[in-house]
Amino acid sequence: MEMPEAPERIETARLVLRRSRMADWRDLYDNIWSRPEAARHMLWSVTTDEAEARARMERTLRWEQTHPFKYSVEEKASGAVVGWAGVERLDAESWGETGIALGPDYWRRGYGRELLEALCAFCRDTFGAKRFVAAAREKNLASRALIESCGFAFDHSEARQDEDGEDYTLLWYHRDLN
Repeated sequence: MEMPEAPERIETARLVLRRSRMADWRDLYDNIWSRPEAARHMLWSVTTDEAEARARMERTLRWEQTHPFKYSVEEKASGAVVGWAGVERLDAESWGETGIALGPDYWRRGYGRELLEALCAFCRDTFGAKRFVAAAREKNLASRALIESCGFAFDHSEARQDEDGEDYTLLWYHRDLN
């Protein structure tokens, strides 16, 4: 199956998933990268200054050139970049999220559900995906609750270690998209 080209944007009722731009560094720094509570369950470290945020954005843009299904998440009402989300092909019939992150000021607004549902629909409608996979750290109760509330079933757990040497358990879930 030939891979379709990644769309420039995916829209939901309140969000736009779009290609990242260098100018996004400020919002990503203010809303996510500089926030320890956002990094707590993620595989990245807090960015502590603006120069590092700009360098991080440059690295992100280079990485996205080879990962076309990764998007900055813009809130329509404010125009602010409030997070990111992405997907990847796992096999002929399955796609999975490669991370969904929202800044703490945007938690508990239903944006996580809106993003997860949009990614599932995008993969089903664009690629004919039959299954969507999502994962969360065992201690990330909010992400687990989101995934489970969207109808995902627990699949398996996996012991892992992060870059700082901390052991954690990653819980894998799936949802059939038929």
